[in-house]
Amino acid sequence: MGRVTARRRVQHVTAENTVARPDTLVVEEPLEIRVDGTPITVTMRTPGSDIELAQGFLLTEGVIARREDVLTVRYCKGTTPDESGVAANTYNVLDVTLAPDVAPPDVDVTRNFYTTSSCGVCGKASLEAVQLSSKHGPGDDPSTVTAETLTSLPALLRDAQKVFAATGGLHGAALFDTGGAILAVREDIGRHNAVDKVIGWALEHDRIPLGGTVLLVSGRASFELTQKAVMAGIPVLAAVSAPSSLAVDLASQSGLTLVAFLRGDSMNVYTRPDRVVR
Repeated sequence: MGRVTARRRVQHVTAENTVARPDTLVVEEPLEIRVDGTPITVTMRTPGSDIELAQGFLLTEGVIARREDVLTVRYCKGTTPDESGVAANTYNVLDVTLAPDVAPPDVDVTRNFYTTSSCGVCGKASLEAVQLSSKHGPGDDPSTVTAETLTSLPALLRDAQKVFAATGGLHGAALFDTGGAILAVREDIGRHNAVDKVIGWALEHDRIPLGGTVLLVSGRASFELTQKAVMAGIPVLAAVSAPSSLAVDLASQSGLTLVAFLRGDSMNVYTRPDRVVR
């Protein structure tokens, strides 16, 4: 398995002097995800929890809906033999074998299938695509969470981000129950990857749909992250930064509670405020 951090020399410059010293950086490497041998996407990620990442990605793109839809997930062999003459695992290519009754994904599925402005998909079509493909929408989830619990979550996420503390270069995603207990925390150079890893964890533990949970992300609430919460059946998505307009539209149409600017003792609740109680 690849390393999460790497050491590099750096010139640290201040007004008084310049000092050469080692610095700890987060590792960024490509991961190619294949389905039944067919390459589907390549994402730049921080090594670790790769199997969760692959399964979370396939669930949030609508390829799978439950743990039973996946038979195996394996690292692929490389093309270069090692000292024993056997090709070793590359740890940068994963092949997911689907159950026989699961339809293979469209070859056009990519990391930016719904989200990139250059892909030619307008906002309305993006919203409709999620509505059509989601099997675990959160609209009927009766869960509530107190405002006091929500305001306590960012500090819990920060305390759990061990690699961020060493590098300052990682996004975090954490899954909580509505009482504020941590269920899973994952870090990654890509905010979407961190969320996919958390959802992949839930899939591995047979917890999809994720009713009665809160997903907290360390940055902004984009359309892509909102899509992932909807696809996993998460009723509350909270972000420490701003949401986008399309994220709010998707949350509103899907019955997701979207909380943003979650800082200190305040927050903005953009949709389904009935789930946030005093």
